[in-house]
Amino acid sequence: MKLAIVTLLILLFSLSIGSASADSPVVFKHSQTVGVIFTEDTELNLAYLKAYHAAARKGVGSQDLDPTIQQAYADSSDPTLAVHWLAASLSKHFASVTFYDNLAALNAAHPDIVVMLDTRAHLVSDRSNNVSADIRAEFYDAAFNYIGKAEGSDARSLSTLWLPTRRISDVAQDITQQKTVQENALRQFDSSLGKLISGAHGRHEAA
Repeated sequence: MKLAIVTLLILLFSLSIGSASADSPVVFKHSQTVGVIFTEDTELNLAYLKAYHAAARKGVGSQDLDPTIQQAYADSSDPTLAVHWLAASLSKHFASVTFYDNLAALNAAHPDIVVMLDTRAHLVSDRSNNVSADIRAEFYDAAFNYIGKAEGSDARSLSTLWLPTRRISDVAQDITQQKTVQENALRQFDSSLGKLISGAHGRHEAA
C-alpha cells in the first residue's frame, strides 16, 4: 500500500510539472530552502543497498569468507553514501535541505526549491562483476516549474574475483572499487550541480 501511494504521488507530481516551462528563469540564492523527494526507483535501490550492506556486515568474521574480503564488501556498500553526499552538496549552496517521505508532506512545507532524486547503484554479486552508479537530481521551483538537472555516473567491470590463484588482499582491493565507482559518479554530480547553479538559468546570489 505504501509503495502504491508513493507511486500515485509521484505520478501526480509528474503531471503537475508536465506543462511547466523548461526555461524557468530562476535565480538561486543561499537563503532558499530545498525539499528533496525520492523517485520510486530510488526507494527500491536504497532497499537493495541496505540489504546488501546488512548481509556484508553480518558476514564479517564468518568462516565462509575471509574477514578481510567481507569487510571490503561492507566498507564499499554504504547505503547512505549518495543521499548524504547530495545533502552535503546542496547545503553548500542553500540555507537548508530537507528530505520528505511523500509529495503531500513536501507540499505542506512549501520549500523554495524542489529536488526529485533518482539514484541507483548496482554492486558485484555471485552472478556479475559489473559495478555501476548513477545519480540524477531534477530541480523545480516552488510552483513545480522545471529548472534543470544535475547528474553523474560511472561504471566498470571488476577483475574475476574468485580465481584460486588470487591473493586475498588483491580480491579485497578489487571489491573496494565499488565505493570508488560511486564516489566518481558523485563527483561528476557535484561538477554538474556547480554548472547548473552558475548557469544562465541558475545565477547564484548570496542572499
